[in-house]
Amino acid sequence: MKIRLLLCTLCAGWVAPVLAVPVVPNFQQGSMTSHTETTSKVTETINSMDYSTGYQYSATGTGVTASGELNVVSPETSTSTVTIDGVTSTWTGVGSKPTFVQTQPGAAFQFTETYKGPGLQNHTIIQRVTEVTSVTDTTSVFSQ
Repeated sequence: MKIRLLLCTLCAGWVAPVLAVPVVPNFQQGSMTSHTETTSKVTETINSMDYSTGYQYSATGTGVTASGELNVVSPETSTSTVTIDGVTSTWTGVGSKPTFVQTQPGAAFQFTETYKGPGLQNHTIIQRVTEVTSVTDTTSVFSQ
């Protein structure tokens, strides 16, 4: 056992010493640039609908008169109902309007009748695409 211990001690003396090599940077200064681009795209649809639930009726003129028993100022109305895609709409319109005749047949006259019924009056659809690009440039400068 003593011999083994002596051998181990002698062998330990034969190991070559380890030397560290210093690390020396081989640059004096430098820089690093980073470039990042991010793009996002947003698509929008704006759907605007204007409805009228009533009516507009007017009759004007000269040399004419309303015939029959219908009231010219407020004609008879009727109510209508429609269901589209599960949505039920009800509106009031003119049911029957008066009949107009010339006061003096063959004489000069002027007559204007206007009716604007209920329902969709205006439908506007606006579709737009917005694309946003964000650019980031970063530069890092370092020296020894």
